[in-house]
Amino acid sequence: METSIALIICAAGSSSRMGGGKKEFLPLIKSKEKNLTVLGKVMESFSSFSDLSPLVITLPPAITNAEEQLPLSLRNKACYVKGGENRRASVYNALKFLKSYNISHVLIHDGARPWISTELIKSIIDEVKKCPAVIPGIALTETPKDIINEGNNYYIKKHLKRKDIFLAQTPQAFAFPDILFAHEKALEREKNENMEYTDDAEIWSEFIGRVKMIPGDIANKKITFPEDLKGA
Repeated sequence: METSIALIICAAGSSSRMGGGKKEFLPLIKSKEKNLTVLGKVMESFSSFSDLSPLVITLPPAITNAEEQLPLSLRNKACYVKGGENRRASVYNALKFLKSYNISHVLIHDGARPWISTELIKSIIDEVKKCPAVIPGIALTETPKDIINEGNNYYIKKHLKRKDIFLAQTPQAFAFPDILFAHEKALEREKNENMEYTDDAEIWSEFIGRVKMIPGDIANKKITFPEDLKGA
């Protein structure tokens, strides 16, 4: 099957930890030459990859003006899908939308990671053509601890090895039919067992198999709190 890669940008969250305002719609770059929101910068980062199509953005159901957050040159390049009650449901809605396209692979990226480099995008695309599940990750610089909470007092339960722990980033890339199947199974388990999934690699691992990790980029940060925008 010829490789055909779609892109999903996840922007359906509530941005509750930002203290007001949807983080993907906040201004990121303001200059005489360019004005970009966080979402606009994400779009710009992927725009040089003409073989990524279609491009789907998940949004909260109440949002109707998403195209206004994008540069004029990119407004006709995106499709919009209503998000669900959590991240997994939003991604699943986008995957179902893509079923009508002849897709072999899909990249899934956080809409709040505007500093993604073209080099990392290219590395992920190149790798997923050889391996059906690939994500970027970065090594820890401090020693992690597994803790237990006893009445808001925290105690160390296990001392983890830093060399064995990595932080997952996006875009995460997968063979399309398999990640769609995995999400369908995750939906069943979510309903039956009240399970919660935090990213797509976890879903793939549970229902399909191994996920390959390649070096990520420390600059590929996710905006979560207002201070994450300082100095942007």
